[in-house]
Amino acid sequence: MPSDDLFAHEPPPAPLAEALRPTTLDEVAGQRHLLAPGAPLRLAFESGAPYSMIFWGPPGVGKTTLARLMASAFECEFVALSAVFAGVKDVREAMCTAEKVRAAGRRTIVFIDEIHRFNKAQQDALLPYVESGLITFIGATTENPSFEINSALLSRAQLYVLRPLAEEDLRQLAERAQEKALGGLEFDEEAISALVRFADGDARRLLGALERCHTAARAAGVQRVDAQLASSALSAGARRFDKGGDDFYDQISALHKSVRGSHPDAALYWFTRMLDGGADPRYLARRVLRMAWEDIGLADPRAARIALDAAQTYERLGSPEGELALAQAVIYMAVAPKSNAGYMAYNQARAFVRGDGSREVPIHLRNAPTKLMKELGYGRTYRYAHDEPNAYAAGECYLPDGMAEPGWYRPVPRGLEIKIAEKLALLRQWDEAARATNTPNSH
Repeated sequence: MPSDDLFAHEPPPAPLAEALRPTTLDEVAGQRHLLAPGAPLRLAFESGAPYSMIFWGPPGVGKTTLARLMASAFECEFVALSAVFAGVKDVREAMCTAEKVRAAGRRTIVFIDEIHRFNKAQQDALLPYVESGLITFIGATTENPSFEINSALLSRAQLYVLRPLAEEDLRQLAERAQEKALGGLEFDEEAISALVRFADGDARRLLGALERCHTAARAAGVQRVDAQLASSALSAGARRFDKGGDDFYDQISALHKSVRGSHPDAALYWFTRMLDGGADPRYLARRVLRMAWEDIGLADPRAARIALDAAQTYERLGSPEGELALAQAVIYMAVAPKSNAGYMAYNQARAFVRGDGSREVPIHLRNAPTKLMKELGYGRTYRYAHDEPNAYAAGECYLPDGMAEPGWYRPVPRGLEIKIAEKLALLRQWDEAARATNTPNSH
């Protein structure tokens, strides 16, 4: 063998994500709400001319792919920049390229990945080129454009919201990979389910996992991947819980129960454990807000405001700074007085209405905007609370005729609900005294 062949090897195969990159819209996984016949983005491809747009969605859902397909569909020059690495020099070079391409009679699409990483000045610098038509701008972002993209730039681009891939989409993508790029490698159903859970709606994550399984199978000399082999291949890069898996829901359950149980240290433990495992802080923010309404309620109305403020703070600051606000909201939820009285009352009311008939609104509570309605007595005997002693129409009835007082809301003897219970007790005393004198509109 000649010496110059000593280190000769076949070139490594293209990454699976590149080998399976769609060449037509029909090959794109997911996003049916945008790409189905008659859907907004499908119509954009069929419009005859490209226009500026922003793709907002989590990683691995096809933002870059769609931008490339747009350039291909309209035979445009495609210039891709990453806002993480690109600077003013790169943007200028892209515009110079666009000038040359325009002189040759073609359009240029400038795709900027992670556009939210550009500061205000960098984003503003794009405006003249977008407005002049020199370029068609396509931006991709994982962050809320309302907070991260200048209003001037946002107003000149159509926003499309991309969703995480559904389980069915991921399964179809795995089948396509098996057919086209994995050399006939087979997977058990349990292995596919594990891979789909691991991917968590992210196509790139799924394809990377499939590549690792392919490598592990070759090393083991097998042609079929079972759940054990898949787990072994994924262990190095897997989260310590998977969205949709038991561990994920066990941990969020532990966080919720620790807050409900008023144990701030345990609540902080599970909160930071989930962050460390890769949980989306926005998901945790939503759960904390739910805790405020479900387990604290009117015992401390400030809890909901603090939870909402923490969520908004995270949107502004991002990770890791914004997570401090969420952590302190978790502490506040844990130490706040607890009440599920509002939660229980709402559920009881819903169950009652669902199983009850459609009761009519009492005549005295009906609005009377017309002469006929007034003649029919609508609202005639209604008592305006602000004109009554203590701004309370004692003895007035607000339920449908014949419906007994249900007593759904029962304040607990904790926090602000102590005062609420005292107020309600006083109102009931006034009602009883008024009804003893036969006040109209009472039951």
